[in-house]
Amino acid sequence: MKRISALLLFSVALFAHPMGNFSVNHYTRLEVTARGVQLRYVLDLAEIPTFELLRNWQMDRSAPQAQLDIHGTEQAREWLKHLRIFVDGRPVQAQLESVRTTIADGAGNLPILRVDMSADVAGIPGGGKLELEDQNFPDRAGWKEIVIDSTTGVSLVRASQPGKDLSKALTSYPPDPTVAPPQDLRAELQWRVEKPAVLASSSKSHAALSAETGPRAVISPIAQPKPAGKASSPALQTAQAAPPGSIVRGDYLSQVLHRRKLTLPVLLLAILAAFGLGAAHALTPGHGKTIVAAYLVGSRGTFRHAAFLGIIVTFTHTVAVFVLGLATLFLFRYIVPEKITLILGAVSGLSIVAVGAWMLRKRLKHSGHFHSHSHVHHHHHSHSHNHSHDHGSTGHEHTHDHDSHSHHHGGHTHSHIPDEISWGGLVALGASGGLVPCESGLILLLGAIALGRVGLGLILLVAFSLGLAIVLMTIGILVLYARNLLPERTRSSGFRFFRLISIASPALVMIVGLVMTGISLGWIQPKWMIG
Repeated sequence: MKRISALLLFSVALFAHPMGNFSVNHYTRLEVTARGVQLRYVLDLAEIPTFELLRNWQMDRSAPQAQLDIHGTEQAREWLKHLRIFVDGRPVQAQLESVRTTIADGAGNLPILRVDMSADVAGIPGGGKLELEDQNFPDRAGWKEIVIDSTTGVSLVRASQPGKDLSKALTSYPPDPTVAPPQDLRAELQWRVEKPAVLASSSKSHAALSAETGPRAVISPIAQPKPAGKASSPALQTAQAAPPGSIVRGDYLSQVLHRRKLTLPVLLLAILAAFGLGAAHALTPGHGKTIVAAYLVGSRGTFRHAAFLGIIVTFTHTVAVFVLGLATLFLFRYIVPEKITLILGAVSGLSIVAVGAWMLRKRLKHSGHFHSHSHVHHHHHSHSHNHSHDHGSTGHEHTHDHDSHSHHHGGHTHSHIPDEISWGGLVALGASGGLVPCESGLILLLGAIALGRVGLGLILLVAFSLGLAIVLMTIGILVLYARNLLPERTRSSGFRFFRLISIASPALVMIVGLVMTGISLGWIQPKWMIG
């Protein structure tokens, strides 16, 4: 009956990995009794860490429950060893009493795992002071909650966390997107026993008996370790609440990966769905749309340049996800996938800064020659004249840089907008935009690999990346089209405006690259993300 109840509770939390498919969510409840401290410790592993742990156990999701319980119990003992507990300054080891291990479907038909542990911590007659630090999964982002309470006959003198349970032991996360996930991995509490230990068996909580046991504890927050991942709202990861382009439990692609037989129509629909998810994913913050627009708006880019940019993004994104998938498969004991993602994010950001600096240098060079020419024309022209003449003739002398603004001289044209678009710059920009692998692409690949369908995973990954690239290409084409809608006369007469744009756009690229680098390195914890 207890196992059925645990499964029912777990089913409520299936959608709720508030910090993504890499996350490990922690819940620690310290309940002080007259006999000691009861510890409840729950770990809720999202798809990627579950995938890695099951490979470490050398078992898959179809293994019997008895085998899962054996591995879960052994793992629980290891996890409890990584809870550093001190009672009145003395190190104390929590003694495992029971373990409940459950496994269920996650996104992309990958499993997710929940391990619920109960343990006992030796107490001190009359009261004492307890300090705890959770050192499990220090590099994983997640919901990390600590709850401190007491039973009848015990008064909490001081506690670092309150007794309010926000997530109901990781079974029901607050749907309010403004509630930031707690990041509690350290706790301190001090208590005293008010009544004989024989009364401590009462099931009433301190919250219910505060009038009997005196005032509530003084809540004194303590310093917590730096969060492993960037802040995220605890929105439930359902198809309605998840960000666009996310792979969630029960969606069409997850169902396709679960099928034993695939018909051609189903496969084509799956490819189309992956393409659509990639396109939707590109519309979410942080996928280089600002950079693409800024790069092309101040340059004499063409539709061919925009298409080439999309091809590079597709290729780089597919390779990056595939390499990270292989690392997750074979190097899971030595690497943390999201750490690789953060490193690639920093490399991507610095690459974008370098591209922006190169653009700015070239355009400033052009701008420096902007006033180096003078006209002694006595006839009216609008910087667009199509007659042949000798530049060295008397009375019509002028020298100018042909890269600065638009003129027609004997059949050749030069523009106010610098013609410095280069294939190397496009490769650098496209590679930077596709370098950071996204979770949804990795979930697609690993979900297919787990079912022995590597080819299907690669096809869906390429389709997903193509959707991402098409959006970036479309944005680039729209920018070029909007710019070209302006008449040549307007662009010529407004050359100062275009000159300012040509300088401002690489500066914006550099700023975006610096912000992306700061976010990846954890120096910036934004409430928003750059598009």
